[in-house]
Amino acid sequence: MLKNYMKEGQKLPLFGVGPYIVYGMALLNVIGIILFGYVFKIGILPAPWTIIFRIIGGLLIVAGIVVWYIGALRSDMDDSITENKLQTKGIYSWVRNPMYSGWWIALSGGVLMWHNLWMLILPVLDWLIMTVALINTEEKWLLDLYGDEYARYKKRVNRCIPWKRRGGE
Repeated sequence: MLKNYMKEGQKLPLFGVGPYIVYGMALLNVIGIILFGYVFKIGILPAPWTIIFRIIGGLLIVAGIVVWYIGALRSDMDDSITENKLQTKGIYSWVRNPMYSGWWIALSGGVLMWHNLWMLILPVLDWLIMTVALINTEEKWLLDLYGDEYARYKKRVNRCIPWKRRGGE
């Protein structure tokens, strides 16, 4: 399970900026849903789009939860952090940030449940928030801590979108 403590000699915080990134994305989505769906009431798609968007949205929510669960609870990431080891196995060989990715995928699915054309900008804005925040925080920390090992890892594995790894290993 996740442990939120700092072991002596531990170089990185266990949760880092994660909650701030996720809360920022979720807040943006809530604002977008309220504005487009309830205040301005623009972009709402009729049937059959309602059903299509909701099916895809539901699948994305489930996929996001699965990605988050594997990254957070099934990967031994908390042990890697407390032992100052770079995690590159399992889901981390497919995506560098599965916990953030899981939230992004699930939030994108949630947005689709409103079957609103204007809300399709929200997953793109969420991705930008996540990417900019990660580049300017955790990626710098990891590069400082792991150096060339992390630089090589970055070249092989996507930041936010789970995908088969590129090149070597």
